[in-house]
Amino acid sequence: MTAPSLEFNRVHIALHGRTLLELDARVAPGEVLTVMGPSGSGKSTLLAYAAGFLAPAFQASGQVLLGGQDITTLPAERRGIGLLFQDPLLFPHLSVAGNLRFGLPRATPDKAARVETALADIGLAGFGARDPATLSGGQQSRVALMRLLLSAPKAVLLDEPFSKLDTALRHEMRQLVFGRLRDADLPSLLVTHDSEDARDAGGQMIELS
Repeated sequence: MTAPSLEFNRVHIALHGRTLLELDARVAPGEVLTVMGPSGSGKSTLLAYAAGFLAPAFQASGQVLLGGQDITTLPAERRGIGLLFQDPLLFPHLSVAGNLRFGLPRATPDKAARVETALADIGLAGFGARDPATLSGGQQSRVALMRLLLSAPKAVLLDEPFSKLDTALRHEMRQLVFGRLRDADLPSLLVTHDSEDARDAGGQMIELS
């Protein structure tokens, strides 16, 4: 089956009658579209519109298409979109393995084996029983990424996911995240204010004023 593309068709978002952003763009499978801009420029608003949780205060029009299907009117949970945020947002009441199991579709066979393979794949073999709070920031980010991938999304939205990592870790995590998204043929939208993020993403970039 052909991997889907993510398209923004004449998307227009305004607040109190003032235009925040306008976007026409297509993100091919395995590519990352980076939207850069300072705080208040509308980056996170665009992400919220694509994900399906835009606040009612905003006025928005235009289509978000995934694999040619208009998902703009679908509820967030039916859009097939995965999200990575600034914080890993791991569930504190679940073990590392429990967090990964949560990402797996309900009908997945042999979840325990899938989880063990996934942990080994991100260099965390044997960490399944650990409390997420005992992991380093980089390790938590790896678990969050793998939980996202195990959920089998059709597209991914990235909300400054590297901004809270140490400088030394950021490049390594960018390489890991963007590499995995490419390998999975996932079209992705990255919002950031960091030009290094955009450079490592390697795709098209749109700068908001």
